[in-house]
Amino acid sequence: MARVSNWWSHSKTVVLIWLTSALLFYSGLQFALRNSSLNYPSGSTMSDSEQRSKLYDKMENDLNEHGAAFLKHGETSQSLSLSDLFTIKDGIVTPVLKAAKPPVRANVLYLSTEFSVIISEAVRSVFSPYFDKVIWFQNSSLYHFSMFHASHHITPVPATEVEIEAEATAVESVAKALSPLKIVLDRVLLTSTGVLLGCWQVASGTDPVTIRAKLRAALPHAPKNQLYDNVILHTSFARLLGPPKFSPTELHKASDQLQFFHELIARLNNMIRGFKVAILCLIRLLFGGIYFMRGSEHSKRVLDGAQMDSVASQA
Repeated sequence: MARVSNWWSHSKTVVLIWLTSALLFYSGLQFALRNSSLNYPSGSTMSDSEQRSKLYDKMENDLNEHGAAFLKHGETSQSLSLSDLFTIKDGIVTPVLKAAKPPVRANVLYLSTEFSVIISEAVRSVFSPYFDKVIWFQNSSLYHFSMFHASHHITPVPATEVEIEAEATAVESVAKALSPLKIVLDRVLLTSTGVLLGCWQVASGTDPVTIRAKLRAALPHAPKNQLYDNVILHTSFARLLGPPKFSPTELHKASDQLQFFHELIARLNNMIRGFKVAILCLIRLLFGGIYFMRGSEHSKRVLDGAQMDSVASQA
């Protein structure tokens, strides 16, 4: 039971930040995903990559179809006020940390800061000048790809320590059988609810569809309805919380904010679209402070303090 009993010895703050970040972006992303769901015909011969591209096309069109809803209503897709999710004090945007009971148990692929910092700097350079104090940037050390949940906030699945230990063993077994991933940034898009997403394609390695299928088989008690489409491979970069601010020489742009958003996204895509990343098939079971991974010593060292301790003790 060492992996489970060690949970409380790790930083609860890191856990809450991970969980809150996921919930913040999930609450804004679901509207786009619901309106982008693809119904594949029986016997469809489309590859996973083709299905992924079609999904991204539909998600990309969400902003055009519904406009910048986050500016008009200040609500998320779950009818929560943005003030329920964020506080602004002294010009600093801070997420409202909320613990989940039972805790969320999520399997994710981790994006090394070797790559995430480059992306984060590009995102900040494009959006910071216009969204000072009305934007939440994802911490670059927390960039990740959600794969599969053994328990999530919509369908909590309580588990005993013995059951959690069994889940951990099952996930580790899946991780050992996966091939390292090489992925490429297909595009960056902005949803109508203000979520800035990086949408990726697989160049080589085990496809997310296969990873999720293996995790589904390994975790039979997991929620039937998962949070995301099986083919999606995405990272949340930022969340817009209010309107842009223009300099006196750019006030003319305020008359067509939708076009302005498209211009910003195009600028960012010109900077980082096609960015290539290697992931050493990092699979982490997140339950409080418990992490599992398959990867090199280098990939362990790039994690921040509390995470590195957890990984080093569990790997």
